[in-house]
Formats: sequence, C-alpha cells, structure tokens
Amino acid sequence: MYIYSIFYFLTHKNLFEINWLYIITQITYFKYELKKEVKNMKRLTLLIIILALLISCQKNRDSQTKIEPKYAEPKFHRDLATIKKTDTLKAITVYSGTSYFLYRGQAMGFEYELLQRLAEYLDVELKIVVAHDLNELISMLNKGRGDIIAHGLTITNPRKKYINFTDYLYLTNQVLVQRKPEGWRKKTRENIQKEIASDPIHLIGDTVSVRLNSAYYQRIQNLEEEIGGDINVDTVAGTVPTGKLIRKVVDGELEYTMADNNIADINSSYYPSLHVQTDMSFSQRIAWGVRKNSPELLQAVNEWITKMKKKVDYYVIYNKYFKNKHSFRARIKSEFYSRNSNKISQYDPLIKQYSENINWDWRFVSSIIYQESQFNPKARSWARARGLMQIMPRTAKELKVTNLTDPQQNIRGGTQYLNKLWKRWKSIPDSVQRLKFTLASYNCGYYHVVDAQNLTKKYGENPQKWDNNVENYLLKLAYPKFYNDKVVNYGYARGIEPVTYVKQIFKRYEHYKKFIEL
Repeated sequence: MYIYSIFYFLTHKNLFEINWLYIITQITYFKYELKKEVKNMKRLTLLIIILALLISCQKNRDSQTKIEPKYAEPKFHRDLATIKKTDTLKAITVYSGTSYFLYRGQAMGFEYELLQRLAEYLDVELKIVVAHDLNELISMLNKGRGDIIAHGLTITNPRKKYINFTDYLYLTNQVLVQRKPEGWRKKTRENIQKEIASDPIHLIGDTVSVRLNSAYYQRIQNLEEEIGGDINVDTVAGTVPTGKLIRKVVDGELEYTMADNNIADINSSYYPSLHVQTDMSFSQRIAWGVRKNSPELLQAVNEWITKMKKKVDYYVIYNKYFKNKHSFRARIKSEFYSRNSNKISQYDPLIKQYSENINWDWRFVSSIIYQESQFNPKARSWARARGLMQIMPRTAKELKVTNLTDPQQNIRGGTQYLNKLWKRWKSIPDSVQRLKFTLASYNCGYYHVVDAQNLTKKYGENPQKWDNNVENYLLKLAYPKFYNDKVVNYGYARGIEPVTYVKQIFKRYEHYKKFIEL
C-alpha cells in the first residue's frame, strides 16, 4: 500500500509544495518494502517514470515563473487630484533596517525620509501602509491599499506589465551573500577567493535562498541560461526581508542568498564574516511604483525625483542609510531598535506604570515625552521647563515634584498634569478630540485653548471639535484682530506651536502602534 500513498501525495499536492528530495529519499529508503508490495515491477517502473515527468514539469514550470500578482490590473482608481482632495498620500513601504523602522523613539528609514519630503512637495499628509509580505506589494497597490509603492523595486519587464515605475532613485547591482571560510582572518585574500563562490558558475548544483517573486529569483533563472547549468532555488516566504535572509546566512542557517550591493555592503560592515563581493548582475535601476491608471501622480513624483536628485539633501539621506556604517552598527546593537525588541526608551517601565494610573496607552505618553525632550531627562527649554515631560517650575510645585531631572518624579508629575487637563475637557464628547484639546493645553496653557474655543463659537464653527475648527482659531491668536477680540481673555498666543505639537504627537503615535505591541 505504500506505493499508493506516495502516488496519492504526488497527485494531491500543489507541485510547488512538494519536497522532491524527501520523495526520492523515501523511495530509495523503502526500496525493499516497495518490492514486497509491488508484485509487478512494471508498476514500480511506471511510478518512477511518472515521478520523473512531474519533476521535469516542475522544473519547466519553475523556469517560466513570473511575477503574477493576484490583481494584474488596477481594481481601484485614485490619481493625484483625489489624493489632494483627501489631503492624504498613502504609501506602501516595507518594515526593514533601511526602509522604515523605529530607533530610540523616532521613525526612520530611507524610504520614510524621502516620503516625508514627497508629501511636503505634494502638500498632503503622509500615511504609511506597511506591507508584511513583499510578494503582495503589487497586488496591494492595485487593490487600492496605497497610492505608491515606496520600496526599492528593481525595474524589470515582468513588473512593468502591472505597474508604472517612477524614474529611478539610484543604481545598484545584485551580489551573492555568503559566509567567508572557516579561519578566514588568518587567510590571505587569494586563499579566501579559492574557497568561496567567486563566480556565478560556482553555484551550479548549489542552493541559493531567495523570495519567489523577487528580482533575485528572476536573475537566477537568467543565470542558468547564461552559464548552462542548474542552480537550485530555495524559495522563502515573502514575509522574510532581505536583511533577515542575510542574518540567516551569517548564522549558518542558509548557504547563500542575494542582495542589492548597497544593502549587502552596509550589513557586511556589522557582520565581518560575510563575503558580498561576487557580482550576480550588471547595474540595475531601483525605483518606486504607481498604478497604471495614475498618470498624474507618476508625473508629479517624477518631477519631484528630478528636483530631489539635484539637492545635497537626497545624497545625505542615501549615505545615512547605505554608507554610514557607524550609525548602522549602533542601530543593530541597540535594544531600542524596533527590529531587536519591543522597547521605545529606557524609561518604558516608568512610562507604563504611570500611564496605567491614568488609563492612557503608554505608547501615546511615550510619543508626548519624545516630543517634549527626546527622552533626555536633563532637557531644558527657554521658558525654564525641565525634564522628560518639560514641566514648568510653578507646575512642579503644584504636583509636588521636587527634582525635575529625576525621571520617576517627572513622569509621575507629567502624567498627573495630563490627567488633570483631561478632566477639565470633559465637555468634549469625542475622546480623540478631547485628547487633542488636552495636548494643546499641555503645550500652550489651558486658557489660550479656551480663548480659541470662544473665537470658534463666535464665528459660527464647532467649539467642540479641534480639527479644522478650534485649531484654526488658535492659529489666529497670533494676529491683533483676534487676540484683541472681546471674547479673548488671555491675549496673544503663538498658535503654530500647539497645533504642530498635537499633529506630531499623533503621527508619532501611529508609528509606535505599528512597531510596538501594547
């Protein structure tokens, strides 16, 4: 009966899911049992022929595999006019050590920093959509999950069928990532070269681990044709980023993988046992992508790229993430790097403790503290506010905070003051709006916000709503016409500061929610 179980397995499994080495091993191992069970050896021969044909079909199918997203054509329309109307650019990016991550409480990344500047250029707000599966980038875009793929995509003909590429951001080439031989520190460069795969030809018969729908997979297919030999491909899940594959090579879990040379170089600066000098391709263009039915957005992004590449700022950002080896090593080692732990700052335990006392999300309080002091307990403002939560001396006395530079006292006092303000705004029915009133009061004072609320009511708008209502009149308190109004009791206020303060805290909180578990 064993022969039938193998045949059933072969005919009921997706060919991509079959472990062929396992099947062949099992047939060899159970050779004698199979002979006992199969009286007619022709049946065994037939099974082996079928197996050979299936493997041949699988190989042929592999060689023809292309990027085939679930939605080959756009199922959603949203071009630049709609983006501007909604005031939001939705950018699909990847959580990785170079694209988008959290470090010491700050959202960072090559793609992220460029996206901030693109959003500013388009005069819209930026919303980050994280792709957890790299194989889903194109389908996410065409289903309308985002307006642009902001990830380093290699421009390839198969991908051009489904998306329009922007002008290229930079050039790179693919390299082989492998470990140096044992005892490499004591060997000459020439000896190391003899013991590694220094040419793609050396990979014939070996296994390289890459994502199925990646440019690396396509490159291996082309290499097989060029070198006239087979390279085994271990296809890994789309949820595994290139940085993690590189780490698996370092740890000996994988023999080889491939990466763009800028990513490989920056990683090898931290992992000296890596060899990343074997070229696997010529220069390739790296770009972002938009839907084929978004020509206006494509034109605007290309105009922005042209202008950006003429500025020093662009090259500073590129070098920051792909050339600055010291900065990269510091991030990789830090416990406050979001790919290493679930930590924002060294004060997380205190923030969690006192946030729980007032029933607030500790990540939100962390966002406030970063905004106030960037987690520097000795921070001091021009107005004499001090400590992590920048408490004023007079407020400190009311809160019985005797040492403003002591993290525990400062966080205790700051959260108590937030709670006090929260309670004063109990007339605001919506909890999110109430939070914004509370934050603005924390920044510029409760009574300035009340003045802005009075102006909002006087001019026939909603005094219970912060967004586009009270915040607008807080901005107007910088002008004589408004701060001299009869309904205003506390005069001039530089409203741009609290308005920006509220927006930045909420933006940062959105990043924290993506990276840090509650």
